[in-house]
Amino acid sequence: MSQFITGIHHVTAFAGDTQKNIDFYTGILGLRLLKRTVNFDNNQVYHLYYGNQQADTGSITFFPYPGLARGRKGLGQLITTSFSIASAALDYWMNRLKKFGVRYNPPQVRFEDETFIYFEDEDGLGLELVANSKDNRQRFSNGIIPAGHAIAGFYGVALSVGAYEKTAGVLTGLLDHQQVGQEKNRIRYSASGKPGDFVDLLFHPNQMRGLRGSGTVHHLAFAASTFQAQEALRKKIVDMGYEVTSILDRSYFKSIYFNEPEGILFEVATLLPGFTADEDLDHLGEALRLPPWLEPDRSAIEQHLHPFTIDTTKFRD
Repeated sequence: MSQFITGIHHVTAFAGDTQKNIDFYTGILGLRLLKRTVNFDNNQVYHLYYGNQQADTGSITFFPYPGLARGRKGLGQLITTSFSIASAALDYWMNRLKKFGVRYNPPQVRFEDETFIYFEDEDGLGLELVANSKDNRQRFSNGIIPAGHAIAGFYGVALSVGAYEKTAGVLTGLLDHQQVGQEKNRIRYSASGKPGDFVDLLFHPNQMRGLRGSGTVHHLAFAASTFQAQEALRKKIVDMGYEVTSILDRSYFKSIYFNEPEGILFEVATLLPGFTADEDLDHLGEALRLPPWLEPDRSAIEQHLHPFTIDTTKFRD
């Protein structure tokens, strides 16, 4: 078997107010709500997935807990999630963020050919827009953002670590990543070498450890090439002495979880059956979807979920 991991599958974070989360990601950023379901480990909380119009791999997902206190980004966490935009789109996005009251840092250059701006969502989650010319993925627009300026998907993620060698060892020894760049205290790895799959380790030995709460990341999920690859990788993880969960059914993929040495929770998720397993592509995210084992409890579950609306008209340019 040549490769267990093909790249990044998704990033899952904690949020506070559900409606603000919906407005930010479908409205300001122009992403599509791909799935509204619940946290299978706590079915009184939504699990919301956002991505592009075609539901390609690489989604940002949230567990919104109304009233959840803010966390603290820091050591032992995924601290920045980056999205890819076209080189010519940066001015558009700076104007758009300013229009909707989102503060951002002045543009900076990284690895010579990446110009990026850093900003945060309503809960303080660290985000970037990376303007670059090496992303050839087709861009899709839901009518809010012009297609040429729309987000193509993830660019990559950044993890804050105190001893990067051990985390790097997991990436390269278990998860099929290779080092593809280094700049100061940032070392970049990737399984595919393409935008969307960059994992940057930030060497921050003196940073305070992060604390979970809204605006922090729960886990980083990598994409397994096949079901068989996931099974083989699980055995390899066990053989290397890490505690790993059994294979769990998440309806849209199968998952295993383990903590890497810095304490960051890693997931390995399959690509299939995918988001169209229970909805047509044209109607993704329109209704609350529950796995078969939770359907008998639908009425009780819905009573605990805060209703929300998707109104993107107020976010048009």
